[in-house]
Amino acid sequence: MAARVTFLALLLCLSTTVIRAEDPYLYFTWNVTYGTISPLGVPQQGILINNEFPGPNINSTTNNNIVINVFNNLDEPLLFSWNGIQHRKNSWQDGMPGTNCPIQPGKNFTYHFQVKDQIGSYFYFPSTAFHKAAGGFGGLRVNSRLLIPVPFADPEDDYQVIIGDWYTKSHSTLRKILDGGRSINRPDGVLINGKSGNGTDAPLFTMKPGKTYRYRICNVGIKTSLNFRIQGHSMKLVEMDGSHVVQNTYDALDIHVGQCLSVLVTADQTPKDYYMVASTRFIKQVFTSSATIRYEGSNIPASPELPEGPTGIIYSLNQFRSFRWNLTASAARPNPQGSYHYGGINITRTIKIVNSASTVDGKLRYAINGVSHTNTETPLKLAEYYQVPEKVFKYDTISDEPTPDSADKITVQPNVVNATFRDFIEVVFENHEKSIQSWHLDGYSFFAVAIEAGKWTPEKRKNYNLLDAVSRHTIQVYPGCWAAIMLTFDNAGMWNLRSNLWERYYLGQQLYVSVTSPARSLRDEYNVPDNVELCGVVKGLPKPPPYTI
Repeated sequence: MAARVTFLALLLCLSTTVIRAEDPYLYFTWNVTYGTISPLGVPQQGILINNEFPGPNINSTTNNNIVINVFNNLDEPLLFSWNGIQHRKNSWQDGMPGTNCPIQPGKNFTYHFQVKDQIGSYFYFPSTAFHKAAGGFGGLRVNSRLLIPVPFADPEDDYQVIIGDWYTKSHSTLRKILDGGRSINRPDGVLINGKSGNGTDAPLFTMKPGKTYRYRICNVGIKTSLNFRIQGHSMKLVEMDGSHVVQNTYDALDIHVGQCLSVLVTADQTPKDYYMVASTRFIKQVFTSSATIRYEGSNIPASPELPEGPTGIIYSLNQFRSFRWNLTASAARPNPQGSYHYGGINITRTIKIVNSASTVDGKLRYAINGVSHTNTETPLKLAEYYQVPEKVFKYDTISDEPTPDSADKITVQPNVVNATFRDFIEVVFENHEKSIQSWHLDGYSFFAVAIEAGKWTPEKRKNYNLLDAVSRHTIQVYPGCWAAIMLTFDNAGMWNLRSNLWERYYLGQQLYVSVTSPARSLRDEYNVPDNVELCGVVKGLPKPPPYTI
């Protein structure tokens, strides 16, 4: 009898199905409020998360599930977006006005997204009502899993540096200026981790002599490119916008609005205090902010002579050309980054994007190919999912090639481009204006293959980097220049392509790309989450049949 029981137990063990555990969960609760802050010495209303400005850092690892319960205690609707997080098959969590109904005052909403197959440095920010000018932003890092090697030794510590321009006017005052048809003009200063660096602040970071540290630097500002440098120290660039790069060394680095990068800094100088410096680029008046880095045990103050920043576009353009994808490094998976040979894929579509500024009914508007986007009461993604898009917007309001009069004649309406699932396309950004531009695409990374002066023609493709262009999510376009990117539309959803210059974004320089899978399959896109708020014309409608495998 005992032998029979043992045999049955053995059979049971052999027939047991192995269940794979879910990836780890990280839970956060955010209480979003107004509070009085004085980053430039002028008391003003700021947006705090759990009483913090900037907001708390999110420290995650590849494939972690991030669950954030946001309580909106502002007096206005609110959304958060996650700059650079791709939300594979899950644009429901993107937190843009075109994908989500806003969180109403006094209400809460729980975001749940997975940082799937990504590594690197990112940030989050509020995407509605010009809230970004009041705060509500913070760092979001995705560490590599332990079994996936990174192409550098573990640093002694990992520091987050949030830089950006700043206005002393409140976000509501700035919004009224824009709504009244005027520009908000230049900023009032620059912040590093929420402070202006007036020389009296305590050291921001500490380093041990001889040790190497990782600094993750993100430009979360709303208008201005910045240059970053550390007094007396060189910086080895190792990652940008989620990609490991060839490890060149720089004395200073331009970081354009919406971009993040990581550098390694070795404490190899005389033990004392040193300044990290951020200063504005490409505007007439230069604003500078500094913060102290202290060598452990030091009581020697930093030299008051700050390292000078670069001037001119050529410096920045040449720096862009020096950036290269590290083809031998693993990414979020064991396979090398360069195993995807994008340069050998045939382009199926070219979209040329031309930004412009003009007036409509006497008020300033910014446009893409002659169309200035306006947000709708019903999020575009919800209208599409509930199969009533015709009640909210029209597809393809712009052509792939701008018309000759599109720079002067602007139409204000929702701007949605219909894309074919899994098409490999080329996007060319052409900037005819006198100010620098910065562009970001949600849901994707793309290959930044070229930036050059003048106007783009098909012959310019011979100058593309088709081998090791960095895979990233933001690209700058200098005045009188063009930039080209290449990508595959393989992430189903409704994705925002926008200017990172927030007054231009607010006044219409953005569009949405609708990428739908004809299969309506869970292999390609997730169903609408049960907790998604409905608003506009879809409120009260029955759910469409769910996607299936």
